[in-house]
Amino acid sequence: MNGWKFLSILFPMPTFPLNPRRRAELRSAAHALNPIVLISSDGLSTSVLKEIDNALDSHELIKVRVFVNERNTRIAIYTSICNQLDAAPVQHIGKLLVLYRPISKKTEALSEIANVKVRGAPRTFKVIKSSGYVGGGRPSVSKVIVRGNERLTSGGLIKKAKKYRTSIKRQKNT
Repeated sequence: MNGWKFLSILFPMPTFPLNPRRRAELRSAAHALNPIVLISSDGLSTSVLKEIDNALDSHELIKVRVFVNERNTRIAIYTSICNQLDAAPVQHIGKLLVLYRPISKKTEALSEIANVKVRGAPRTFKVIKSSGYVGGGRPSVSKVIVRGNERLTSGGLIKKAKKYRTSIKRQKNT
């Protein structure tokens, strides 16, 4: 049997191919992630597949921890997840599996309709400040609009977010 055919059986190609550069980017992005789904030693069930599917729909890139000691069983679980959910295998290190599936157009449209994804949208907060009198007095209440690059401090002040600093090496490359 040809070596490439054997690898394609173990790690099937998804409908969207990942080039090595994109796979490296996904591996580095997944480094900081915690496992979302845990698969017990009982193996893969339909409810676990459903949870992985929901996690891929909302996060695109996830980590899965498998509590099975045999490597061949973990590889079989990994390939069956990729086949059944049309996800791309990114990385398999020990008992951690990293999976990627881009968010579909249908899911994006539904999230826009429901306003689920409102990261940079202006938000309105109610700020309550106590009066300056020692004996009491009514606190002042005001509404404040916080935009995407701003944050609200505990004292009720609005501060702009600091610009994300990139390393010197990355600045030279771009």
